[in-house]
Amino acid sequence: MSRTKSLSDPQWALIAPLMPSPTGKGGRPFNDHRLMVEGIIYRYRTGTPWRDLPESFGSWKTVWKRHRRFSGDGTWDKILTKLLTHADEVGLIEWEVSVDSTVNRAHQHGTNLGRATGGSSNYTNLLIEPPENAVGRSRGGLTTKIHALCDAKMRPLVMLLGTGQGGDSPMFPEVMASLRVPRRGKGGPRTKPDRTMADKAYASKANRKLLRDRGIEAVIPEKSDHIANRKRLGQKGGRPPTFDTEAYKRRNVIERCFNTFKDWRGIATRYDKLALTYRGGVVLRAITIWLKLLGDTP
Repeated sequence: MSRTKSLSDPQWALIAPLMPSPTGKGGRPFNDHRLMVEGIIYRYRTGTPWRDLPESFGSWKTVWKRHRRFSGDGTWDKILTKLLTHADEVGLIEWEVSVDSTVNRAHQHGTNLGRATGGSSNYTNLLIEPPENAVGRSRGGLTTKIHALCDAKMRPLVMLLGTGQGGDSPMFPEVMASLRVPRRGKGGPRTKPDRTMADKAYASKANRKLLRDRGIEAVIPEKSDHIANRKRLGQKGGRPPTFDTEAYKRRNVIERCFNTFKDWRGIATRYDKLALTYRGGVVLRAITIWLKLLGDTP
């Protein structure tokens, strides 16, 4: 495999049928999809500016426009959904899931915000650009958060964006609601994991109730102030929530999942001005992770 080629023939064969029609608007044919996808992967893997893409990929403008199109029309999300359906069908998804977020620094060339920025809204709509482009000011400067949910084998299932200073707990319902793996044939999509693990940032009563109402086992430790308040109230404080300490030891899979994402320099640092295209790169990384497993699976 060369430095400018990332997908094997079996991997490309899985996603080639999922690509849009080879004819663009006005009857103009698209350039080779595989070449464009390889160019997009190369850009995010290396973090190089779009203008500095090797000439072997063709015009950098064409590569960028293809990525912008696929990020905006939902092509990347559709491909990932199809791969997840296939993975679930062959039993590759482990339904003990972990939730967390990671903060990524936004490069100065990837921001176009004034000094007065700092909105607290979270980015949940996948196809509409948020007012602050999912960039906010935190202690690390201008940053973006990736809120993710992965399975027990650190494979990504859900990826959303939020501002760097945005809280984790308010995004938890959105992350859980975005878990949707369709099934082939009869039956609705699977949206309910067997167990959900998260750190203390998600230890609110509302999040615990959300999981309890859906019949999902919660493995979330109590915050120290929650413990103190419960003990102070005595019997009125109720019983402590159940907590499986052995299961919680496996929560580190989400941290390792983030490490895999950040192997791509264009994701570890955000160079994109648009949250739409940055998230598209994140979803594309998830696609390549699943392709490595499914490419050799009959």
